Amino acid sequence: MFSMFFGAGNVVFPLALGQIAQDKTIFAIIGLLFSAVAVPFLGLITMILFDGNYRAFFSRIGEMPGFIVSCIIMGLIGPFGAIPRCISLSHSTLSMFLNDGGISLPLFSLLSCVIIFLFTFRPGRILDLLGYVLTPFLLLSLGIIIIKGMMSTKTMHSSTLGDINSFLFGFKEGYQTMDLLGAFFFSSVVLLGLKNDFEPKSKSDFKRLTLLAIKASLVGAFLLAIIYIGFSFVAAYYSDSLTLVSQDKLIGAIALQVLGPYAGITTSVAVALACLTTAIALTNVFAEFLHKDISKKKLSYFTSLLITLAVTFIVSTLDFNGIVKFLSPILQVFYPSLILLTLLNLLYKLYGITLVKGPVLALFLLTLIFEMYPFISSIF
Repeated sequence: MFSMFFGAGNVVFPLALGQIAQDKTIFAIIGLLFSAVAVPFLGLITMILFDGNYRAFFSRIGEMPGFIVSCIIMGLIGPFGAIPRCISLSHSTLSMFLNDGGISLPLFSLLSCVIIFLFTFRPGRILDLLGYVLTPFLLLSLGIIIIKGMMSTKTMHSSTLGDINSFLFGFKEGYQTMDLLGAFFFSSVVLLGLKNDFEPKSKSDFKRLTLLAIKASLVGAFLLAIIYIGFSFVAAYYSDSLTLVSQDKLIGAIALQVLGPYAGITTSVAVALACLTTAIALTNVFAEFLHKDISKKKLSYFTSLLITLAVTFIVSTLDFNGIVKFLSPILQVFYPSLILLTLLNLLYKLYGITLVKGPVLALFLLTLIFEMYPFISSIF
């Protein structure tokens, strides 16, 4: 559960939070924990109540609107957002430790796409085995950074943000992790994994399966929360030396300062590999979606995979900061409505409350107007 959610955004944005919030980090973390931990896992639990069926989940706002929203979300966690962001972060993190800056981003992206293709064209157990080894090592490395960083004698600098603004900053920064979007589609993977070990045959068995999924969700949420809190505070303590460091280089810079050059590069390689394995999993998910749901199998899986990787390569050349600028306004507009849809669908499953279309559409339009107002006012 943890490894599925842990990607590029989960590394960068908690660090960026502490870098900016500084002595107001505690308020920013509370906001981040709401939007990047509580909301995604609430979405995951709600999807589990829908038996992992995202079509049923989104069709409550209408068949066609639900399908369009599904396509947009898949695009964002796929080749238009999360996958190229993982590749670009891997490049930025590794290039910090190479004297000549390493290979160029386009060449690195091309090589990454080739590696992803080799893993996804013939999916096998090697990715699972890599995950079993990599995730514990990654957790250990990040845990050492957090513990050593928190033991620092450095003091936090004063932030220009107020308490409420820090909370709102942290809450909106949580959108960038895109974990709620991932939760809508990861739920089926979670249920399938549990069903492989425990085949439900009766109503009580399904209840037990749901409880197991919820327990797994809580463990995953706890691990993410610990990483977020630790990262944010470490970045806050080291904020004076991170002033000129861009977001995509934060993990490398902190690993270098806290662990030194040799342990720092080991951790950075682990982060880069974790991002790459996340990109592999997401590529497989999107290619299957393009193959089965969008093209209705008119496009082969092979063709769908090539299209996915071609778009990924193009978007990844924008570099990490360029991708963030592209994604940010889209997430700001869509995220509040998706949170509301999740809450209303949860109430529907628990209490039979059917109200959904009006509130979700109204919030979406209000958010769209609010986000576009500065642009519109500048024209007139």
